[in-house]
Parts: sequence; structure tokens; C-alpha cells
Amino acid sequence: MAIDLETLDRKAAADDELNRVTAIFMGLFHVGAIAALFFFSWKAFLVSMFLWWVSGSLGIGMGYHRLLTHRGYKTPKWVEYVLTTCATLALEGGPIFWVATHRIHHQHSDQEGDPHSPRDGKWWAHMGWILTGKSMHHDTTTLARYVPDLAKNKFHVWITKYHYVPMIGLGVVLLAIGGLRFLLWGVFFRTVIGLHTTWLVNSATHSWGSRRFVTKDMSTNSWWVALLTFGEGWHNNHHAHPVSARHGLKWYEIDFNWYGIWVLTKLGLARHVYRVKLSELRRREEEDGVPAAARTELVSA
Repeated sequence: MAIDLETLDRKAAADDELNRVTAIFMGLFHVGAIAALFFFSWKAFLVSMFLWWVSGSLGIGMGYHRLLTHRGYKTPKWVEYVLTTCATLALEGGPIFWVATHRIHHQHSDQEGDPHSPRDGKWWAHMGWILTGKSMHHDTTTLARYVPDLAKNKFHVWITKYHYVPMIGLGVVLLAIGGLRFLLWGVFFRTVIGLHTTWLVNSATHSWGSRRFVTKDMSTNSWWVALLTFGEGWHNNHHAHPVSARHGLKWYEIDFNWYGIWVLTKLGLARHVYRVKLSELRRREEEDGVPAAARTELVSA
């Protein structure tokens, strides 16, 4: 495991160190997103929306988050690798760094050590945390502690080191079939929208919204963030029951990532799916005399 991680050659960043490469690429992608507005076409727009779903739902929500980070369900390895590759198209880094950061967030949610808590400022929680410091730039020792399952997998180590390769390949394909218009909308505009909607989970759903469960952090449920992130906005539900593959616990809590996992189960491509049901929580509350909210506070971190 240690040998595999050493191939990533990562050293811890200083707390106030500007991550120059990240900052430069963030700037360039935002410029490209603005430029896309001057090259609008419905075809390019629809391509960007499809790729937003591929990268944000199949990739980040179903892949990086609910499968790799929390192991809320299991899939054949080839499905896991496809979802992981889709996630790299979101420009949120490779799986090892993403998963490590999110597991650290759950361990220290809204406490000292949380990579992106609004208690350190809403700008910091939204975007500042990736531009400076070590939040997304951990050393190999930290990675080995938080992602031992991924660190021993050669594919995940390789795709973490070369996470930019699928994006470059996609850009070449879009340029070839649709020219500059497809490139600007399918890569730059789509990526920037996807990044900001994902970051809203860190900033908005730890600042505003409703709370179904009593947890030790500031997590909330936000219907509008859920719509923008394919279901990730039911964040209080998630922090109360992090392993649950379903975040929208009521029928009206739209959770497209859960619908995708459900489809995988029907196709025989997902198994051992962990799902929390409010009816079961209420039944247990009646049997044990312990409120579901109190029970949640004991098990969440």
C-alpha cells in the first residue's frame, strides 16, 4: 500500500500556501465558462447538460461519494472503475484525494480539522479551501490512514495520479465533433457549473436549511441544493446516516443519485445496498424508547 501511494509523490502543503496550479486552472476554466456564453447553441448546451449528469451524478454522487467514500453499496469492479472515470471529468481531483478529504470532513465535521466548514467563513467553505492550504493536498501518510482501501488498488492509484487524462481525452473528442463551441460548453462551462454546485454542499448545506436529525455538526437539508447536485443536498439526512445509499428519505425528497443506484440494482450491477427508512427508525424509536434524533446524534461523527 505504501509503495503504491509513494508513486503519487505528495507532500503536505503549508496552511497558508497558495496552490498555484489549482488557482491557475480554476481561473482559466472560469474564463472559458464566460467565453462559452458567446458561443451558444442548443446542441452545445444539451451536450454540456448530459456531461454534467455524467460527471456530477454518475461520477461524484454515485461514484466518489456514495460508493468509494461511504461504501453504501457494492458493484463489480468494472462498474466502480467506470463511475470513477466519470468522476474525474468533474475536475475535482482523483479518487484517493477526494475520498480522503471527505472522510476527514465526516470525522471532524464543523470542528477543528474540518477541511471546509462555514465556521471558517462561507467563502472558505465554498471555494477558498481548495485554493490554499492542505485540505486537498495531503501527504502520503495522511492518505494511507484515511484511504487504505483505495491505496492498495492499482487502478485507483493510477487514475488519481493521472486524473486529468480523461478530461483531456473528452476535450479532444468534443473539439473534433463540435468544434470550439462544444469544447467551451462541454468542458469549461459544464465543469465550472458542476464545481460550484458541488461546493454548495460544503457551504450552503452547512449554513441554511432544515434539520430532520440532531447531529453534532451544522448539516442541513436543502431542496434547491439537492436539485442542483442530483440529490446531495439532503445533507442532514446524510450526516445522520452517512452509509445510507439513499439521501432523500421521503418520496418528495428528489434524489437522482439514489435513482441511479436503484437502476443499477435492477440491472444486477449493485448489491448490498444500505438504505435507511424513516418508518424503520420510528419503529425502533417506539420499541426502544430512544428518539431517532437522539440515536442519530450518538452514531454520527
